[in-house]
Amino acid sequence: MIGRPRVHHALTDSTNERAKELAASGAVNGTLVTADEQSAGRGRQGREWVAPARSAVLMSVLLREFDALLPLRAAVAAAETCGSEEIKWPNDVWLGGRKVAGILVEGRPAEGWAVLGIGVNVVAVEFPAGLDAVALDDGRSVDAVLQALLVSLDRWLGADDVLRAWRERDALKGRGVSWGEGSGTAAGIDDSGALLVDTASGRTALQAGEVHLTL
Repeated sequence: MIGRPRVHHALTDSTNERAKELAASGAVNGTLVTADEQSAGRGRQGREWVAPARSAVLMSVLLREFDALLPLRAAVAAAETCGSEEIKWPNDVWLGGRKVAGILVEGRPAEGWAVLGIGVNVVAVEFPAGLDAVALDDGRSVDAVLQALLVSLDRWLGADDVLRAWRERDALKGRGVSWGEGSGTAAGIDDSGALLVDTASGRTALQAGEVHLTL
């Protein structure tokens, strides 16, 4: 099972950075890095991940066995752990339309490793102004959510039906979306995990990037 060995920090800059250092030094598949608090936590698109000490799961796991669907697999595992039926492509997990968990995958596939970082808001706190986030606030401790997440990850990282599970939680399908180069209606994902969007000029597939809901 992933999660062993585990390196825990009371405070670190970024669990992903610590996990990447361990990868470079030869750490084994499944090595887990956790923290009570991060001073430079990151989300996708270079955004800062803000979480007061001991209020969130802050974890990164080193993987030496993975495939191209890793971000989607992680999103399904996080959604299952959070009791969520909403994933905003590619891997933001929502509760009631607000972000409860985020995922950041970094690595060097050519060297055979990836670092999977996941943050889950567990304890209700006052989030910074402008941050549309929510916490689980379901009575579970941070460690209890972490352990549930590891169990779910262990299953979904090797599951054959991850695309079906992701599609069942697709929060964008049928809704208007926009991105830097255009806009249209989200039409699900293809088997590579790309977002399909119907536009005035036809269907296009977005391999990566940021999309926004439109009114």
